[in-house]
Amino acid sequence: MPTLLQSLASGQSVIAAELRPPRAELETSASMDAWIDTYHAVKSLTRGGTPVFLTDSAVGLKEEDNLRHLLINLGVDVARSGVVPFLTCKHPMDYCLAYADRAHQHGFDALVVLGGDKHVGPPRCVEHAWQLRDEIRRRVPDLALGGWANPHGNPATQVGHLLDEHATAEFYLTQIVSHHSADNVEAFLAEGARRGLTIPGMFGLFYYRSANPRTLDALSSFLPVPVEELKQEFAAGATPEDVCARSLRLLAEAGAKHFYISNLPLSRAAATLRTIVELAAAAA
Repeated sequence: MPTLLQSLASGQSVIAAELRPPRAELETSASMDAWIDTYHAVKSLTRGGTPVFLTDSAVGLKEEDNLRHLLINLGVDVARSGVVPFLTCKHPMDYCLAYADRAHQHGFDALVVLGGDKHVGPPRCVEHAWQLRDEIRRRVPDLALGGWANPHGNPATQVGHLLDEHATAEFYLTQIVSHHSADNVEAFLAEGARRGLTIPGMFGLFYYRSANPRTLDALSSFLPVPVEELKQEFAAGATPEDVCARSLRLLAEAGAKHFYISNLPLSRAAATLRTIVELAAAAA
């Protein structure tokens, strides 16, 4: 399987999956079962050519060491080039640098380095993620590093962060967007084109499973959620796959080329992703 950077440079659209490791507080048996499900999802996705991102304390909850479990469970069945772990700054610096060392030593080609939510969980070891990427680059120069952008923010500011000489990123992921925020995505892309931003970006989509008010309200604490619009779509009979496919299609029409999809059901991640892609293509 090609590396993520090779795929992003291929000229073809890349659609990746973002999976979340089991929570650290799970009982041993439950944690084992959850990691078995995660392993099967990673295996089925990468065998189909889909890159997989594995998060690190994505929503402030302590998750198990994603790299440790990957090394234990993947064996030789999964190409390391198809898996890209996340690392946030919410660990001691020594841990972060050792994590990057381990990732490189065990054949991983890329690492996404993010700040992590300042409002929950442990403090960051540095103020900004670029500072950690800079430290990792000096220590492990062959590891491709991913950054972050938020199309919901000021386009000039967000593009400026990516163009900064200290950005230290070969690619970037974005905050979750949807077809309801297509205007923001278009503005971000236009600003990037105007200022000559050339590093590839992957736009985040969320697989909303329902319009349950409590769920959407909880999600709104961590990402921009178009609550009323989602309620209307589901009330009109749209399935979760329909909603996600609509975002994929309309944002591609807006100019976004690469995507990652978050919150796919572990037990059928590959099949669900395939359905979303097929629906988006059929409606194009």
